[in-house]
Amino acid sequence: MSTQRAHHSRRAAVSLATLLTASGLVHAVRPQTFDPVVPRSLPGSPRFWTINSGLAEWGIAGLLAFRRTQSLGGLIASAFFVAVFPANVRTVRVARRRGPVAIVIAVLRLPVQVPLVLMALSAARATGR
Repeated sequence: MSTQRAHHSRRAAVSLATLLTASGLVHAVRPQTFDPVVPRSLPGSPRFWTINSGLAEWGIAGLLAFRRTQSLGGLIASAFFVAVFPANVRTVRVARRRGPVAIVIAVLRLPVQVPLVLMALSAARATGR
């Protein structure tokens, strides 16, 4: 891997680790924010999924934080970002109750998943050394 590509891969990993750590913290401290957007088709309580998705974010952040596990973390992060997309779609439906500004924010949030997946795949391209 070229030095420039390795630097880009590392920067993506650190950025995602920071984002996932912060998001995991919000899931832990304010789970009521996320409970309404958990897809109803999932078994168990929304709180179960909210707390465990936050824990998953911390675990993935930990993998991304270390060069030896960065590639694995990038692969898992990309799958995670795809897996949580239905909750982002549900956010749009829930936002309808909160008014037009909330709807616009929720809709604009949807395409953000694409660069997150691409960043995760970039982090996955690390050599692991």
